[in-house]
Amino acid sequence: MTSPTRKQRDRADRELAIVAAARELAEAEGWDAVTTRRLSAKIEYSQPVLYSHFAGKDAIMAAAAVEGCAELAVILRKARVEGSTARQAMAALARAYVGFSDEKPALYDAMFTLPTELRFGGPDAPQPLKDAFGELLAIVGPVAGDRDLETLTETFWAALHGIVTLNRNGRQRTAQREARLALLVEQFAQGTAD
Repeated sequence: MTSPTRKQRDRADRELAIVAAARELAEAEGWDAVTTRRLSAKIEYSQPVLYSHFAGKDAIMAAAAVEGCAELAVILRKARVEGSTARQAMAALARAYVGFSDEKPALYDAMFTLPTELRFGGPDAPQPLKDAFGELLAIVGPVAGDRDLETLTETFWAALHGIVTLNRNGRQRTAQREARLALLVEQFAQGTAD
């Protein structure tokens, strides 16, 4: 394998800078504030340079989502290995997932709420998406029994996403979020050791 040329390294660095600037702006002001004009001013590259890297804002947001999934996978893996039992590991992972959404709400939206061309299911999904889902599979696997693991994992993920979204939008009592997470874990981890 050959080493990347300076030109390739510079291009990769620019792409990282564009995505980092978009994430920073989105976390401060929301994705609606992310425009190529504002990004080009922020990173001091012209708009044509941005377009030479990304087709537009949606592509930048998708790149941010892929980065976010890589970060989420690491956080979920760390939480999963904290628990000494399947139930404790599931509880730690659930709290870590919700904590990630609290700390990076705009990134979470790019990953799981806003429309995107990214496909999570299937062999052509980017590896970071597979890795994040893989951590969910790993936590649900020990409690799946004879149920379809992927469907059960998608249901667990949907429940976590629902808790995040409903809580964030003020649709549920904020003070009860931990109780809802505990109930979710209890329902999924029934029959496992404490």
